Amino acid sequence: ERSELVAEWHQKLPSIIQAVFDLLPPLVAYDAPNDNGKAIKFCWKAQPSFASVRIERFDLTRAAADDKILESDDAEWVEVHVGPGIGPTSEILDKKGVKPNHDYEYRIRGGAEGEWATLIHTAPLVTAKAQWFDHAKRYYLTIVLIFIAAVAFYIQLAKSGADLNLRKIAGLEAVDEAVGRATEMGRPILFIPGIQDMNDIQTVAGLIILGHVAKIAAEHDAQLEVPTSKSLVMTVARETVAAAYMDAGRPDAYDEKSIYYVTDDQFGYVAAVTGTMVRKKPATCIYMGAFYAESLILAETANTTGAIQIAGTAMPAQLPFFVAACDYTLIGEEFFAASAYLSGAPDQLGSLKGQDVGKVIVLVLLTIGTVLASVVSIGYMRYTAVDDWLIFLKDTFLNVSS
Repeated sequence: ERSELVAEWHQKLPSIIQAVFDLLPPLVAYDAPNDNGKAIKFCWKAQPSFASVRIERFDLTRAAADDKILESDDAEWVEVHVGPGIGPTSEILDKKGVKPNHDYEYRIRGGAEGEWATLIHTAPLVTAKAQWFDHAKRYYLTIVLIFIAAVAFYIQLAKSGADLNLRKIAGLEAVDEAVGRATEMGRPILFIPGIQDMNDIQTVAGLIILGHVAKIAAEHDAQLEVPTSKSLVMTVARETVAAAYMDAGRPDAYDEKSIYYVTDDQFGYVAAVTGTMVRKKPATCIYMGAFYAESLILAETANTTGAIQIAGTAMPAQLPFFVAACDYTLIGEEFFAASAYLSGAPDQLGSLKGQDVGKVIVLVLLTIGTVLASVVSIGYMRYTAVDDWLIFLKDTFLNVSS
């Protein structure tokens, strides 16, 4: 009896679905959610009696502003979509010419190309409105709030005197040794802050390290020379070094002429710096900033003079050259973490530790996504909750169509 009842419902189900489908209007238009008010979505029901259908839009707000009759001729209706009358019902995003806070009407007409004589339906008035928030990205907001909370927590922890352990960076630990070697040999220290201007974050990070190097050089009474390829970098470098000499208690030893501008030309600058290396044979060469094709030229030239070389950059293409030719290299994030490592300031240390929480979250999501993708790709758990989670991760965090 139970199986007969189930079979009966299976027979009636298509007719029930068709009855509900028949109750739907031929065309529905509504404001697109989570946007800036410049889009409207619409969908229509298949029209088997027509080979093609045409969706048109009418701007009532503009018509009212132009004192036109709202029931105007067909010339006022703009074509937004043409499709076959028979086919799956789909949702279309209309973005062409839609303006925020404008009222629109949509209508669907049937016929053939160039002969849209039959009006099937006119959808109710719809207004394009901008939303304050994109609710589809609320997961990003959650992650950002976790980052902010982690950074604030570790900053307060650092201010309370807690010991925040940081991994030692060999390149920065070697600065004292390199400066001491230059002092013993009576040769200068050559500091090169890259070839980019102050609008590059790598240049800023390099000049922070320059302040630390300058302070040690002042304490050891070592000669520091800083050739720059940008005039603004020269000005900032002079202020940084002067402040470092002041902190070391030796403002009289500061010589602003040792920090000078060369040229903006990339290889003109490299030629001048390599010439300085050959003539003065510096005991230590430090490269901290953004570098391009000149990285290997600088490093190999200093290598021939027997200098200790310490490099740091976030340019992936140049890191192999520095690793091969220099004694120590700050790789990518180590370079940016140097300021917190050297200063020991609670704000910087807390920010650095808080960012580690973000990296852990990213690694966890990558691991989960990789495992799910592997399981689904080999045929297991397809069309299950696991597959649904994989699609969710793709659509939400990667914006990859599933």
